[in-house]
Amino acid sequence: MALNPIKTCVLGVGLAGLTFHVPFVLALPELFTLHAVLERNPQTDGGKVKERFGVTTTIYRTIDEVVNDKEIELVIVGTPNDTHYPLAKAALQAGKHVLVDKPVTNTVAEANELSAIAKSKGLVLYAYQNRRWDSDHLALRRLLSLPTNSPQYLGNLTEFESHYDRYRPGIRASWKDSAGATYDLGSHLLDQALKLFGRPAKVTAFIQNIRGVTKPNVDDIFTIYLHYPAGTLFPNHFTVLLRSHILSVKAPQLRYAIRGTKGMFTKYGLDVQEDQLKAMPTPSTIFEAGYGKEPESIYGTVENLAEDGVTVTKTIWPSEAPGEYAGLFKNLAGAIRNGEELAVKWEEATQVIEMIELAYKSSVEGITVVVPKL
Repeated sequence: MALNPIKTCVLGVGLAGLTFHVPFVLALPELFTLHAVLERNPQTDGGKVKERFGVTTTIYRTIDEVVNDKEIELVIVGTPNDTHYPLAKAALQAGKHVLVDKPVTNTVAEANELSAIAKSKGLVLYAYQNRRWDSDHLALRRLLSLPTNSPQYLGNLTEFESHYDRYRPGIRASWKDSAGATYDLGSHLLDQALKLFGRPAKVTAFIQNIRGVTKPNVDDIFTIYLHYPAGTLFPNHFTVLLRSHILSVKAPQLRYAIRGTKGMFTKYGLDVQEDQLKAMPTPSTIFEAGYGKEPESIYGTVENLAEDGVTVTKTIWPSEAPGEYAGLFKNLAGAIRNGEELAVKWEEATQVIEMIELAYKSSVEGITVVVPKL
């Protein structure tokens, strides 16, 4: 795919950098070279990357050092949310391609500005929406694409429910507990829903803080409704329900519940890749048997009405294809080197931020918000 490996700098070596970015850069040496990392306060001589993976790389302490390194072609922004915009802007202005972790920015205006800079310089600007490559999401897409004569066909969809729940009663000393669940986890749920069903007509949201996080207006639970009127895409009124609750004690957690006129799909448990990446001994684990493969115990189930309209049949809907976050990085390399179409378009990531802004407006004002037409 690539003519030569892309010299890459990862900004931030916390959870995002060490779990979701550095391992894939190291595991795909034919596509990427880990040229440097930005680590503001390394505690050891070799920094966290050497400590975690045994790999020595250049450590920069400031973004100025990064952007002034002419060998760096790609900058991956894996730092706290509030820094995404200024760091990505600095990298783009210096002529670097950029991959930005979700949420890409705090505002639509910031996302649009980054897009304009990238386009003006002919650079790739890519949003890290990795959960499009979750095993259960791939299984869901396969289910929703079934023909109408399939025994597992759900009929006309009436409701799509997607959860990302946790049980975390304590407040961690982490920037994530000051960023808000809607920007953090909501970015995943909104991205999947918008990719599946497109732009809604209205948004209704209930966003709350139930643990008493000390920073004002920091939410830890949300319920967001996306409303789709009856029409060409959906014969019936269709509702998307996106939910995250920080004090959900159920295990495994509900992931999907999809209702149609002929059946229902239910799925519990989360994609296994995050836990595997946290525990992996070496980046090559990404390509070993069993990586990204869900256990059968959390496969989804489909319940369908038989032709008599009374009998219900229940079947397992397996997550056959393993999850593969490497697919995102392969596409990124192809876009940079060969001009391949982006699997995650920046406009799609910007629309996620737009829906978050509308959700906050809905919650604060206690209203259902009309989504502007494009």
